Amino acid sequence: MKKAFVASILLVIAFFTLRINLSPVRYVEAPNAMPQAKYREIAGNIKKGETLFDIFKKYGLDLKELFEMREASAAVHRLKDLSPDRPYKIVLDGQDQIDSFTYWIDDDTVLKINNTDAGFCAEKVCLTYEKRIEHVGGVIRDNLFSAMGEGKGGLVLALKLSDIFAWDIDFTSDLRSGDTYKIAVEGLYIDGSFRKYGEIIAAEFVNNGETYEAYRYEVSGKADYYDGQGKSLRKAFLKAPLNFRRISSSFSRGRMHPILKISRPHHGLDYSAPQGTPVSVAGDGSVIFSGSKGQYGNLVIIKHRNGYKTYYGHLSRIARNVRRGSGVDQGQVLGYVGSTGLATGPHLHYEMRINDRPVNPLSVKIPHGSALPRELMAGFTQFRDDMNIRFASNKFHGLVLAENSTPKF
Repeated sequence: MKKAFVASILLVIAFFTLRINLSPVRYVEAPNAMPQAKYREIAGNIKKGETLFDIFKKYGLDLKELFEMREASAAVHRLKDLSPDRPYKIVLDGQDQIDSFTYWIDDDTVLKINNTDAGFCAEKVCLTYEKRIEHVGGVIRDNLFSAMGEGKGGLVLALKLSDIFAWDIDFTSDLRSGDTYKIAVEGLYIDGSFRKYGEIIAAEFVNNGETYEAYRYEVSGKADYYDGQGKSLRKAFLKAPLNFRRISSSFSRGRMHPILKISRPHHGLDYSAPQGTPVSVAGDGSVIFSGSKGQYGNLVIIKHRNGYKTYYGHLSRIARNVRRGSGVDQGQVLGYVGSTGLATGPHLHYEMRINDRPVNPLSVKIPHGSALPRELMAGFTQFRDDMNIRFASNKFHGLVLAENSTPKF
């Protein structure tokens, strides 16, 4: 009896097992995987006269999104303010809708517009550069511009170098073929690509056999340039009121006047320069004359300390804020080169007088500026020596050129 009961149980289990095995198998399909969005980029540089509307039309983009981007960016940077040659990048999603727009406002700032769930959002982002020390050097054959190259990087570096030595070297008249320069300067990189030069850290310029040195050092949060003894390169007077212009007539006690055709003293220097070239004040002082004066044409006379006066003649026009009795700062623009008065062509007539006695501006020895405080000299000396070791041990090459490709961001 017991055996019959066990057999019956086994028979029932076998029956249900068979039914389960014979039941049709159901295959449940997994939901389709979302196709991965494919992004593409449109990148380039803004062409002269080109607008973002032109770019959208060129690539068949949604103009409705352009208007939305304009609204989002209005308080950050107006999209109509696009400058020629500045790079931009548009990222599109798989449906050719704007995912992001990037525009390089300048070398330090980027406009970034992102398409978010809440709509377009715009922000300005400051670029972070990797700084490397570059060692740039060369020989003067003609002028500083040609020695450094005529590209943007060379122009900027030449102007910075001339500003540093503006109190000691007149780059319009003092340069000689064979003069040399060495510069330790910040090279600014993004994603491993050189973008531009930063501050000059140290420089050496050999002019007509005389060596000039400059070291950038910070005092109370303000950086300035000092010579090897820690004396400021700033002096009471700039060596010249114009940069990179040739002197058309040297100082002399007697020359043939080009219009009057008579020999007469020429108490100054004539700087030949294009009409409208800005003229800088040679030193701090106050205006004692501003207006038209006979053969000088439009003239400004500045009174300085210790009996010095400087004259700036033949100006095409005088700056609006340069009036009799007003104070002026060294390097301030006081007027613009012209040919008013008795002049054959556009040039600046520049005079210097001490106690009303004419002197040759190129031969006047101006004392050095103030020295570093004694407590800072140890740190400065260490910095100077480190720079000198660099100058002695590194090979100085030509300029690094910025890559033309659109920088990553």
